[in-house]
Formats: sequence, structure tokens, C-alpha cells
Amino acid sequence: MSAELARVTTLVRQGKLAEAEVCCRDILTQSPRHAAATHLLGLIRKDRGDLPDGERLLRESIALEPRQPEFKANLANLLRRTGRPALAESLYREALQLAPNQSGARVGLIRALSDQGKHTTAEAEARTLVAANERDSTAWSLLAMTLREQLRLPEAEQAYRRAVQAAPTQPHAYHNLGSVLTRMDRAEEALQALEQAQSLGLSGLELEMNRGIALTQLLRLDDAERAFQRAVALNPLHGEAQINLARVRFMRGDPDFSRTLAETATERSDPDLKILFSLLLRRAGDLRRAESTLRDAIQRHGSTPDASAALAEVLLEGGQLKDAETYALEAAGARPDDPRFSDILVSILLSRGRAQDALPFIKRQRELNPSVQSWIAYEATAARVLGDPLYQELYDYSRLVRTYDIEAPIGWSSMQELNAALLRALDTRHPFAKHPLDQSLRNGSQTARNLLIESDPAIRAILEIFQLPLQDYQQRIGADSKHPLSSRNQGAADIVAAWSVQLRREGYHVNHVHPQGWISSAYYVAVPEEVKDESLMSGWLKFGEPRFAVPGVGPEAVVQPRPGRLVLFPSYTWHGTNPIHGSEPRTTIAFDAVPRKPPTT
Repeated sequence: MSAELARVTTLVRQGKLAEAEVCCRDILTQSPRHAAATHLLGLIRKDRGDLPDGERLLRESIALEPRQPEFKANLANLLRRTGRPALAESLYREALQLAPNQSGARVGLIRALSDQGKHTTAEAEARTLVAANERDSTAWSLLAMTLREQLRLPEAEQAYRRAVQAAPTQPHAYHNLGSVLTRMDRAEEALQALEQAQSLGLSGLELEMNRGIALTQLLRLDDAERAFQRAVALNPLHGEAQINLARVRFMRGDPDFSRTLAETATERSDPDLKILFSLLLRRAGDLRRAESTLRDAIQRHGSTPDASAALAEVLLEGGQLKDAETYALEAAGARPDDPRFSDILVSILLSRGRAQDALPFIKRQRELNPSVQSWIAYEATAARVLGDPLYQELYDYSRLVRTYDIEAPIGWSSMQELNAALLRALDTRHPFAKHPLDQSLRNGSQTARNLLIESDPAIRAILEIFQLPLQDYQQRIGADSKHPLSSRNQGAADIVAAWSVQLRREGYHVNHVHPQGWISSAYYVAVPEEVKDESLMSGWLKFGEPRFAVPGVGPEAVVQPRPGRLVLFPSYTWHGTNPIHGSEPRTTIAFDAVPRKPPTT
């Protein structure tokens, strides 16, 4: 019997699945309760595409031989593949109890834990795998994956570098390193790693996607667009690839920026791509086409929570609040804890003057996501409408919105000299004809990567000098355990992201918050003459007015821009700007700071 099983295994390895199945069934005809043959047949049926039958046979083999760890691990693999990671986790753990050193089961367990968002537990299992063999490239890559998902990117980078050291001819190790470097905005290093992966034979959509992102950060826009085009060609149904291609085309001023996505959505009659297409249209301001696209998708493919939410958002932006609420309720009812759906519904209810109705959704999300700044902003808006004193606690402008007129740091004769150098450096980083589709600015451009990465002396100098006013701000806000801002004020803060915005004629920021920030900012590098007119207040920073109009809720505080002025405020504070109207641009730097994380052990 062992010879027959060996032959089946050989046929499977050769890809001769139909022949292997016949041989396996011959064995089972002779020995119907043969566990190994039953298990092999289950794997064959799975690989031939009959997942239910494969699962049935794998379960039967475990019933016949319950102490075989490989059987449990293989069934767990199938369960994870079919979207049941919790069940897979349980079986992987059973397999490891029987065979603690079975690396394949631990690899599967790490992936199943990550699928469920249990990243710290997955990290612990990955460290066990690394400890068992520090020359295992896969183990280091899995550890890096768990760190990446916890946004511990520097640690993930180091783990990926260990994976490269362990397998210097393995292209995926270089690709993974390039991917995390791209997320860290270190485009030059990322591109080197990605090109090394390609030279070792790697190709495919993910490689082209990461190349496109790195090339965009390096402002090599022709090459970036071509990389995204190749990614889309490899899989036209890949939504992220389509979005990235459309985004770079839009910023380059291409009037038909979404053509590839539109053509694919129509040709393939794909409802998800139609929703994505409508998202692009809405962000580009074409509400009429966005609405018609969504209504057509719903008519042809039926209503889904995602389609209803997308249509609600379009109708909200168009001021059709009653219809918007109907669709938002459908979406939120289907997924009551989905923060995006609740966000849309809360915006609509507040715009309709129904703050009391919005409160349960706000409170639920505040419980689920206590540090997400947008829910604090909604809580403050509802409190303002309802006359709740909480509003004054959250939006105490005199205490929480502070301005600092920066003095020249050592090495610079004046702020005029530093700002002039900054403007020269930033002008070269604003090659885009239009704003990003997913940001708050309109009629302007935004730098393509984090300014913290830049080596330009003027940029380095201004970022360093920001530390002093940031420390002063922290001292002044105190540490109240019941306040969502000052309760987090338990030590040093780090600037984690910095960028520049250049507004042009009729440019402005829509009202917004910074959801993942803590303390946010605006620093004025250069401003047009028109900002001096205190009656027009062109380009002035305004606070307190929500993204979508709420009855009786307008801006309550403003700050006049001035070169060398830094404004600090809570990231949850609604803020936007009045438009500028002339040809002189308004150039700013902004950053988000968050409480410093304690070192990991």
C-alpha cells in the first residue's frame, strides 16, 4: 500500500491530478478506511477546485486518524483559504500541540492570527519561529509582516533585512523590503530593493504597484504612470491598481484621468469597480456622473451596503439629505459597527439638524475607536448643537488653538532667509497640476512624500525648530485624565508626518480633521498679499465649521496667515481655509504629532 501512496504523491507533484485521483480511489476501494489515502484524495479534490468535497474528505481523514498533525494543518489551510481564520487557528493550535516543531503549522497559525487582526499574538508566534531557526527567511518575513501590521515600520524593516540576509537570492525578500520602505516614504532605497527583486526574476502586480508608488514619491511621474498601467494590465479588476493609475493621472492634469477604470467597469460589468469609479468622480467633483453610475450599478447588480453607502455620500455632497439618509441607514443597518458607514450617517443626521439621533452612533464609535479624532469632532459638533457644555471643553479655542511666530534658528540670519530657502526647496516638490483626490485641498498641490525623509537643509531646519513650540503647547494644555487631548499628554510627542501644500488661484481646504493625529499644525512659508485684507480674510485658517453644513454651526475662530507663523491645535478640531483669489500661491507646511510610544521589548 505504501508504494501506491508514493505513486499518488508523485503524480500530485507532477500536476497529474486526474490520474492521481483515480489511483487514490483505487486504494480506497480496497481499504475504505485508509486515513492517508482519504487525506490525499481530499487534497486532490481541493486542488481540482472542489473545495466542499475536499473539506469533507480532510475532515473524514482526521476522524480516522485524529492524532496526525499534518492532517489538521492541511484542513486549517483550506479553512483559512475559504475565509474562516478563527476555525483555522484552532486547528493549527491542535496540530502544534501534537507536533510543536511543525513549522508549516506555525506559519499557517501566524497568517490566521493576522487575518483576524491579532497582530501581537501573531508576532509572538513569529518570534517563536525565528528562535527555532534564525536562518529561516520565511520566519523573518512573517515577523516583519506582524510588525508592519502594527505600524512598527522601522522594526519591520530590520526584520525584512534579516530575511534578505538569510536568503539573498530570494526575490520576494527584496520585494517585501521594498514594500515597507515605500510605506516609510524612503523611495530611493525602496526602488533599489524592488529592482533587485525584479533582477532575480520577480514580476507581477504587487511589484509594479510598489514601483509606481516609489516613482511617484520621486516625482518620476511618466515612469510612475507606466508602472501603474502595467499593474492594471496584469489584473484590470484590481481596484487599488486602478485607483493609483487614476490618481496619478488626475494630479498630472489629465482630463480623462479615470478612463481605464471606466472602460473596465463597463466591459466587465463589475459592480465593485463601478463603486470605485463613482468614488473617483465624487472626489473630482462630478456628482452628477457619480450618482448616475451608482444608480445604474444598483439597478443592474442589486443593492449592497457598499453601494448604498457610496450613493449616500454622493447625495450628501449634493445636498440631497433626505434621500442620502435612506441609503445611509441601509448601509449602517447592514454593518452597524462599520466606522465608514457610521461616519456618513452621522454627517447626514447632523446636517439635517438631528444631533440627538446622531449621538448613539457617535458614542458607539467613540467606544470602539477612542483615539480616532473624527469621532471626537462629531461628538463636539453634536454637543454644540445641543447646548452641551462638553463643546466648550473640547473646543476651547483660547486655550487649545495657539499661534507661534517662529524665530530664526542657529545658522540662519533671519526667518526671511529660511522661508526663502524653504520656498525654493518646496517649489521643486510641487510639480503636480492638481490636488490629490483623497485630501482636503482644492485647486493646488501637495508634496508626494513625508518631509521627515527629506535631507534639504531648510526643510530639516524648520522641522527641528518646530519641536520648541510643540513642547510649549504640551506644557500649556496640561494633563486632564478625562479630556481626549490632554489625557494623552503623558510625555514627549513625536512628529510622525509632515507635508507641504501649495494653494493656487481659488485654492482652499475643505473643513476636515486629521483622524490619526493628536496635535496638528499649519506653518506659513509664503502667503499672497491678499491675506492682509482683514475684511475679505482670503486664505485665512478657520476653526469650528464641520465638513458638511450643520444648521447654526459656522466657524468660530480664525487665524490670519503670516510668513513664519505656526498654528497648533487638536487634530480633532474642524478646520479649513477661505479661498485665495489671486495668482500668488499660498505655501504651507503641516505636520501631525502623536504621543511618543514606549520602546518595545
